[in-house]
Amino acid sequence: MRQIRIGDVTIDAVIEREGPWRRPEQFFPMYDAAAWNRALPEMEPEVFNAELGMMNVTYQSFVVRSPRHTILVDTCTGEDKGHPPPFDFPGKERWRKELFALGVTYEMVDYVFCTHLHIDHTGWNTTLRDGRWVPTFPNAKYIFHKGEYAAWEAEHAKGANPPGTVFRDNCLPIVEAGQALLVDDGYALDDLITLIPTPGHSPCHCCVDITSRGQRAVVTGDMMHHAIQCREPDWCPGVDWDPKQAAASRRRFLSTVAGTDTLLLPIHFPAPTVGLVTADGDRFHYRYKRD
Repeated sequence: MRQIRIGDVTIDAVIEREGPWRRPEQFFPMYDAAAWNRALPEMEPEVFNAELGMMNVTYQSFVVRSPRHTILVDTCTGEDKGHPPPFDFPGKERWRKELFALGVTYEMVDYVFCTHLHIDHTGWNTTLRDGRWVPTFPNAKYIFHKGEYAAWEAEHAKGANPPGTVFRDNCLPIVEAGQALLVDDGYALDDLITLIPTPGHSPCHCCVDITSRGQRAVVTGDMMHHAIQCREPDWCPGVDWDPKQAAASRRRFLSTVAGTDTLLLPIHFPAPTVGLVTADGDRFHYRYKRD
């Protein structure tokens, strides 16, 4: 993804992995071959590897730089976490190298926004140092939705999986270090950066709204994982916390941005990632912004 500018704000992608990753029939319990085959020609060619029969899925973060702050949105899977497949893929140093190539050091990050607290959105929150997980970004405040944090705290206390070790290693050390801000729906960092509640994929999933000088972009986290969810908004991955709520959040959000110039930045959409939504009856089209 090339850098985009929203008024006084710039946004860059930092990629951890990309390429073929999941078969749609394995990822979406509601998968229907006829619906998929009908939708495939209507979607951008980058979203599917026909030779392997797999969706192209990217794990990435977004670096948002405003005149006042350097902000990181979501932090992929991280290093040294000991995750099981498929999250144990090699080459994770790519993420760190791409961040530094943007001229951003760990110390320069002012805020880390986590759209939700899943394994592949919190990994670089912490770094292993002398046998302990510590905040990777020593000067940053980490923005967690308080309801999201509470839900996974309760699941962690029960020994549930998920979250497995994710809450213990990626979230709890941030709170213990005094670097967490637990916020409510509609939290606003300033007049440029706010949260949009889109629950369902996780208990209190949020999108990050970026508005400056009449221009707007939204980092959509896992509100949708793949462009097929624009054509089939009711299709939810098996990992969704509340599939019905997730589908309702997705339809509601897509309806509000369809036909507008709001740019979307879905975390898992392959390059060029950034796109616009148009309505098509009760469905939607996702089109990459290529210029």
